Amino acid sequence: MTTTSGRKRAPRTSISDVARHAGVSLGTVSNVLNRPERVSPVTRDKVLAAIEELAFVPNGSARQLRAGTITTVGAVLLDIANPFFTEVARGIEDRLAEDDYTLMLASSDEDPTREARYLRLFEEHGVHGMLVTPAGPDVDHLLALRERGVEVVLLDRTSPSPDLSSVAVDDVAGAAMAVRHLIGLGHRRVGLINGPTTIKQCVDRRAGTVRALTEAGLDPDEAMIEVTVSSLNAEGGEAGATELLALGEPPTALFCVNDLTALGAMQALRAHGMTIGQDMAVVGYDDVNFASMLMTPLTSVRQPTRRLGHVAADLLLGRAGKDVGAQQVEFQPELVVRASSGPHR
Repeated sequence: MTTTSGRKRAPRTSISDVARHAGVSLGTVSNVLNRPERVSPVTRDKVLAAIEELAFVPNGSARQLRAGTITTVGAVLLDIANPFFTEVARGIEDRLAEDDYTLMLASSDEDPTREARYLRLFEEHGVHGMLVTPAGPDVDHLLALRERGVEVVLLDRTSPSPDLSSVAVDDVAGAAMAVRHLIGLGHRRVGLINGPTTIKQCVDRRAGTVRALTEAGLDPDEAMIEVTVSSLNAEGGEAGATELLALGEPPTALFCVNDLTALGAMQALRAHGMTIGQDMAVVGYDDVNFASMLMTPLTSVRQPTRRLGHVAADLLLGRAGKDVGAQQVEFQPELVVRASSGPHR
């Protein structure tokens, strides 16, 4: 292998190199690593000295495979740059650490092809199980993983199959809660900055918006102006808000599918000289750590992020390799009201 500077990288030291350096057999080195009590102190010290001199690092994955004790869990999340998923991953790590498991983390970037590539990679590494936030509506490929002996738990997505465990939040209820809040402030035209319909959370948050408007006696076709953005980040939110502001009769409030899109929408409003919370109300979703620290603190639907990851990892460890039925856990969100959502003027 060659580094970017053009120099050849030294090959990784092998267990055979250690055995030759110490003048012992491969079996002796293996015993020092795995069953040191079987080796005399003199020989053990000789092998350990060779390991230190050669900077040998044992291949933990191979050792676990031989012993049949895999202690690595894979997680494929939609976007680990999103603070929501960062906090979810921390919850996963906290739970895995309790049982000395480690985490292999990947981001699908909302791309089913990229997701499939990571799932295949994790399966090839022989992980104990996988936590997945699907990038598309189909879960047949995840059911196929289970049939091949790899346990899967859906994360931040309600399971459409009785055979898959899942941990999620009631996004329909959360979105309805947000829009009821805006209606209660006198808003009758709500702009929904949403993502692709391939993402279940976007579908559910739209459904919650429609529910709240309908319950208030408003026609969603008139009271909801929806724009779909390709990326659930600040750039997408800025583009969505700019599109809504260009309408002849723009909405008086924005409900954004997550806090990152809300952040971008707020940037667009300021660029148009608008005062957030007065000229336009804004509500986000997730209540990530920066929501309360913005220039205008963001009203948002709070999800128990770390708890989501912790419980999902707990379900995975409890089910993997065992004859245990699937479980579907659903948390209820809460609305945190801040200065970004003011009354209609």
